[in-house]
Amino acid sequence: MFLEDVMKALAHPARMEMLIWLKDPKEYFGVPKEEAVDGISAGQFERSGLSQSAVSAHLATLQRAGLISSKRVGQRVLYRRNEDTISEFIKSLNNTL
Repeated sequence: MFLEDVMKALAHPARMEMLIWLKDPKEYFGVPKEEAVDGISAGQFERSGLSQSAVSAHLATLQRAGLISSKRVGQRVLYRRNEDTISEFIKSLNNTL
């Protein structure tokens, strides 16, 4: 079930792109990695051209699959990659295929 859940989350190009952006916050958001330790705010993802509600829905899907985690700081919610889950997914996919 783990593989299927993650693959469904990654099936949409926008969600895959969001994960790629989070991997290199300096390149995609102009935020150095050391400043993005807690994550990137949801508003930054609107650069994708998607509406705020679509961005929120995609981030929620990635979070349910365990690919990202969130942290509330004041009124902002910050998102970052869950490298442990991503590594586990790659390992599991490798072992299965």
